[in-house]
Amino acid sequence: MAGAARFVVHFACFCSVALAFVAPVRAQEPPPVPPARIIVSGEGSVTAAPDYAYVTIGATTNGATAGAATEANSRIMASVATALRGAGIAPQDMQTAHFSVQPIYSSVTSNSAPKLSGFAVTNQFGVTVRQIERVGDVLDRAIGAGANDVGTIQFDHADLSKTLDAARTAALADAHRKAEIYARAAGLTLGSVSWVIEEQANAPQPRVLGARMAASAGVPIAAGEDTLEVRVTVGFDVTH
Repeated sequence: MAGAARFVVHFACFCSVALAFVAPVRAQEPPPVPPARIIVSGEGSVTAAPDYAYVTIGATTNGATAGAATEANSRIMASVATALRGAGIAPQDMQTAHFSVQPIYSSVTSNSAPKLSGFAVTNQFGVTVRQIERVGDVLDRAIGAGANDVGTIQFDHADLSKTLDAARTAALADAHRKAEIYARAAGLTLGSVSWVIEEQANAPQPRVLGARMAASAGVPIAAGEDTLEVRVTVGFDVTH
Protein backbone atom coordinates (compact mmCIF):
# COMPACT_ATOMS: atom_id res chain seq x y z
CA MET A 1 0.00 0.00 0.00
CA ALA A 2 2.76 2.37 0.79
CA GLY A 3 4.26 1.72 -2.64
CA ALA A 4 0.87 2.29 -4.30
CA ALA A 5 0.43 5.59 -2.50
CA ARG A 6 3.74 6.80 -3.75
CA PHE A 7 2.73 5.78 -7.29
CA VAL A 8 -0.49 7.76 -7.14
CA VAL A 9 1.31 10.88 -5.96
CA HIS A 10 3.84 10.69 -8.78
CA PHE A 11 1.12 10.20 -11.35
CA ALA A 12 -0.82 13.20 -10.13
CA CYS A 13 2.25 15.40 -10.44
CA PHE A 14 2.82 14.16 -13.99
CA CYS A 15 -0.76 15.03 -15.01
CA SER A 16 -0.39 18.53 -13.61
CA VAL A 17 2.71 19.14 -15.70
CA ALA A 18 1.08 17.71 -18.81
CA LEU A 19 -1.96 19.92 -18.43
CA ALA A 20 0.20 22.98 -18.08
CA PHE A 21 2.06 22.04 -21.27
CA VAL A 22 -1.01 21.64 -23.48
CA ALA A 23 -2.77 24.79 -22.29
CA PRO A 24 -3.65 26.97 -25.31
CA VAL A 25 -1.39 29.99 -26.05
CA ARG A 26 -3.07 33.42 -26.30
CA ALA A 27 -2.88 34.86 -29.83
CA GLN A 28 -0.62 37.92 -30.27
CA GLU A 29 -2.16 41.30 -31.10
CA PRO A 30 -1.63 42.34 -34.74
CA PRO A 31 0.82 45.24 -35.22
CA PRO A 32 -0.77 48.68 -35.59
CA VAL A 33 -1.33 49.82 -39.14
CA PRO A 34 0.75 52.96 -39.89
CA PRO A 35 -1.24 56.01 -40.95
CA ALA A 36 -1.48 56.68 -44.66
CA ARG A 37 0.96 59.36 -45.87
CA ILE A 38 2.15 61.15 -48.98
CA ILE A 39 5.88 61.89 -49.01
CA VAL A 40 7.27 64.43 -51.46
CA SER A 41 10.32 66.64 -51.96
CA GLY A 42 10.18 70.40 -52.29
CA GLU A 43 12.69 72.90 -53.60
CA GLY A 44 13.00 76.61 -53.04
CA SER A 45 15.48 79.31 -53.96
CA VAL A 46 16.11 82.99 -53.35
CA THR A 47 18.53 85.50 -54.82
CA ALA A 48 20.50 87.74 -52.49
CA ALA A 49 23.43 90.09 -52.85
CA PRO A 50 26.51 89.25 -50.77
CA ASP A 51 27.07 91.69 -47.93
CA TYR A 52 30.81 91.50 -47.34
CA ALA A 53 34.08 90.68 -49.07
CA TYR A 54 37.25 89.00 -47.82
CA VAL A 55 40.55 90.00 -49.43
CA THR A 56 44.14 88.85 -48.84
CA ILE A 57 46.64 91.71 -49.13
CA GLY A 58 50.34 91.53 -48.39
CA ALA A 59 53.92 91.87 -49.54
CA THR A 60 56.88 89.65 -50.40
CA THR A 61 60.40 91.02 -49.96
CA ASN A 62 63.87 89.59 -50.53
CA GLY A 63 67.09 90.23 -48.62
CA ALA A 64 70.61 88.94 -48.18
CA THR A 65 69.69 87.88 -44.66
CA ALA A 66 66.45 86.88 -43.01
CA GLY A 67 66.65 89.98 -40.82
CA ALA A 68 67.09 92.33 -43.77
CA ALA A 69 64.18 90.75 -45.67
CA THR A 70 61.96 90.90 -42.56
CA GLU A 71 62.84 94.54 -41.88
CA ALA A 72 61.99 95.56 -45.44
CA ASN A 73 58.75 93.62 -45.28
CA SER A 74 57.75 95.15 -41.97
CA ARG A 75 58.14 98.68 -43.36
CA ILE A 76 55.87 97.92 -46.28
CA MET A 77 53.24 96.17 -44.17
CA ALA A 78 53.16 99.05 -41.70
CA SER A 79 52.36 101.38 -44.61
CA VAL A 80 49.74 98.94 -45.92
CA ALA A 81 48.07 98.74 -42.49
CA THR A 82 47.94 102.55 -42.31
CA ALA A 83 46.40 102.70 -45.79
CA LEU A 84 43.77 100.09 -44.87
CA ARG A 85 42.78 102.00 -41.75
CA GLY A 86 42.52 105.12 -43.89
CA ALA A 87 40.16 103.21 -46.18
CA GLY A 88 37.83 102.56 -43.25
CA ILE A 89 38.95 99.04 -42.28
CA ALA A 90 38.48 98.50 -38.53
CA PRO A 91 41.36 96.88 -36.58
CA GLN A 92 39.24 93.77 -35.83
CA ASP A 93 38.68 93.27 -39.57
CA MET A 94 42.40 93.06 -40.34
CA GLN A 95 44.32 89.95 -39.27
CA THR A 96 47.60 88.31 -40.24
CA ALA A 97 46.66 85.42 -42.51
CA HIS A 98 50.11 84.20 -43.51
CA PHE A 99 53.73 84.86 -42.58
CA SER A 100 56.75 82.94 -43.82
CA VAL A 101 60.53 83.19 -44.14
CA GLN A 102 61.99 81.05 -46.92
CA PRO A 103 65.62 80.60 -48.00
CA ILE A 104 66.52 81.39 -51.60
CA TYR A 105 69.02 79.10 -53.30
CA SER A 106 70.91 79.63 -56.53
CA SER A 107 73.06 77.24 -58.55
CA VAL A 108 76.23 78.37 -60.33
CA THR A 109 76.23 75.37 -62.67
CA SER A 110 73.90 72.46 -63.22
CA ASN A 111 76.35 70.12 -61.50
CA SER A 112 77.07 72.25 -58.44
CA ALA A 113 75.16 72.10 -55.17
CA PRO A 114 72.56 74.83 -54.53
CA LYS A 115 73.98 77.88 -52.78
CA LEU A 116 72.12 80.06 -50.30
CA SER A 117 71.75 83.49 -51.86
CA GLY A 118 69.21 85.16 -49.59
CA PHE A 119 65.80 84.98 -47.98
CA ALA A 120 62.23 85.78 -48.99
CA VAL A 121 59.71 87.02 -46.43
CA THR A 122 55.96 86.96 -47.13
CA ASN A 123 53.36 88.60 -44.92
CA GLN A 124 49.63 88.74 -45.76
CA PHE A 125 46.67 90.37 -44.08
CA GLY A 126 43.19 88.85 -44.30
CA VAL A 127 40.91 91.87 -44.66
CA THR A 128 37.13 91.88 -44.22
CA VAL A 129 35.52 94.68 -46.23
CA ARG A 130 32.05 95.29 -44.80
CA GLN A 131 31.26 98.17 -47.15
CA ILE A 132 31.32 95.93 -50.18
CA GLU A 133 31.14 98.81 -52.66
CA ARG A 134 34.55 99.99 -51.40
CA VAL A 135 36.53 96.89 -52.34
CA GLY A 136 38.15 98.59 -55.32
CA ASP A 137 39.19 101.59 -53.25
CA VAL A 138 40.67 99.35 -50.54
CA LEU A 139 42.79 97.51 -53.12
CA ASP A 140 43.98 100.72 -54.75
CA ARG A 141 45.11 102.15 -51.43
CA ALA A 142 46.89 98.97 -50.36
CA ILE A 143 48.78 98.64 -53.65
CA GLY A 144 49.66 102.32 -53.53
CA ALA A 145 51.16 101.74 -50.08
CA GLY A 146 53.47 99.02 -51.41
CA ALA A 147 51.44 95.79 -51.33
CA ASN A 148 52.75 93.50 -54.06
CA ASP A 149 51.13 90.22 -53.05
CA VAL A 150 47.39 90.73 -53.44
CA GLY A 151 45.53 87.44 -53.44
CA THR A 152 41.84 86.91 -54.09
CA ILE A 153 38.46 88.47 -53.36
CA GLN A 154 35.70 86.31 -51.88
CA PHE A 155 32.12 87.56 -51.75
CA ASP A 156 29.96 85.96 -49.06
CA HIS A 157 26.95 86.35 -46.74
CA ALA A 158 27.30 87.29 -43.08
CA ASP A 159 24.13 85.46 -41.94
CA LEU A 160 23.64 82.68 -44.46
CA SER A 161 21.02 80.77 -42.44
CA LYS A 162 18.76 83.81 -42.09
CA THR A 163 19.14 84.60 -45.77
CA LEU A 164 18.04 81.03 -46.57
CA ASP A 165 14.77 81.36 -44.60
CA ALA A 166 12.85 82.65 -47.63
CA ALA A 167 14.07 79.64 -49.64
CA ARG A 168 12.95 77.31 -46.83
CA THR A 169 9.43 78.77 -46.96
CA ALA A 170 9.37 78.37 -50.75
CA ALA A 171 10.56 74.75 -50.51
CA LEU A 172 7.77 73.82 -48.09
CA ALA A 173 5.18 75.50 -50.32
CA ASP A 174 6.51 73.54 -53.30
CA ALA A 175 6.19 70.28 -51.36
CA HIS A 176 2.60 71.13 -50.36
CA ARG A 177 1.68 71.87 -53.99
CA LYS A 178 3.01 68.50 -55.14
CA ALA A 179 1.29 66.63 -52.31
CA GLU A 180 -2.09 68.17 -53.21
CA ILE A 181 -1.70 66.98 -56.81
CA TYR A 182 -0.96 63.41 -55.69
CA ALA A 183 -3.79 63.41 -53.16
CA ARG A 184 -6.38 64.51 -55.73
CA ALA A 185 -5.14 61.98 -58.27
CA ALA A 186 -5.37 59.18 -55.69
CA GLY A 187 -8.79 60.22 -54.37
CA LEU A 188 -7.43 61.16 -50.95
CA THR A 189 -7.81 64.17 -48.72
CA LEU A 190 -4.56 65.86 -47.78
CA GLY A 191 -4.07 66.43 -44.07
CA SER A 192 -1.47 68.22 -42.00
CA VAL A 193 2.30 67.99 -42.23
CA SER A 194 3.60 65.04 -40.21
CA TRP A 195 7.34 65.72 -40.51
CA VAL A 196 9.92 67.73 -42.45
CA ILE A 197 13.54 66.85 -43.26
CA GLU A 198 15.86 69.53 -44.63
CA GLU A 199 18.15 67.73 -47.07
CA GLN A 200 20.09 70.67 -48.48
CA ALA A 201 20.48 74.30 -47.53
CA ASN A 202 23.38 76.17 -49.03
CA ALA A 203 24.66 78.89 -51.28
CA PRO A 204 27.19 78.60 -54.07
CA GLN A 205 30.83 78.54 -53.05
CA PRO A 206 32.15 82.05 -52.35
CA ARG A 207 33.05 83.63 -55.66
CA VAL A 208 36.78 84.24 -56.01
CA LEU A 209 38.18 86.99 -58.21
CA GLY A 210 41.77 87.77 -59.08
CA ALA A 211 42.26 90.91 -57.03
CA ARG A 212 45.65 91.86 -58.44
CA MET A 213 44.45 91.80 -62.05
CA ALA A 214 41.26 93.72 -61.26
CA ALA A 215 43.09 96.40 -59.31
CA SER A 216 45.92 96.87 -61.81
CA ALA A 217 43.47 97.14 -64.69
CA GLY A 218 41.25 99.58 -62.83
CA VAL A 219 38.21 97.41 -63.50
CA PRO A 220 35.14 98.16 -61.32
CA ILE A 221 34.39 95.22 -59.02
CA ALA A 222 30.70 94.20 -58.90
CA ALA A 223 29.39 91.84 -56.21
CA GLY A 224 26.23 90.86 -58.10
CA GLU A 225 23.79 88.35 -56.57
CA ASP A 226 23.91 84.73 -55.46
CA THR A 227 21.19 82.08 -55.77
CA LEU A 228 20.62 80.24 -52.49
CA GLU A 229 18.76 76.90 -52.56
CA VAL A 230 16.96 74.65 -50.08
CA ARG A 231 15.61 71.11 -50.60
CA VAL A 232 13.24 69.41 -48.14
CA THR A 233 11.37 66.10 -47.86
CA VAL A 234 7.92 66.38 -46.28
CA GLY A 235 5.49 63.74 -45.03
CA PHE A 236 1.75 64.59 -45.11
CA ASP A 237 -1.10 62.79 -43.39
CA VAL A 238 -3.99 61.76 -45.65
CA THR A 239 -7.50 60.37 -45.21
CA HIS A 240 -9.74 58.38 -47.53
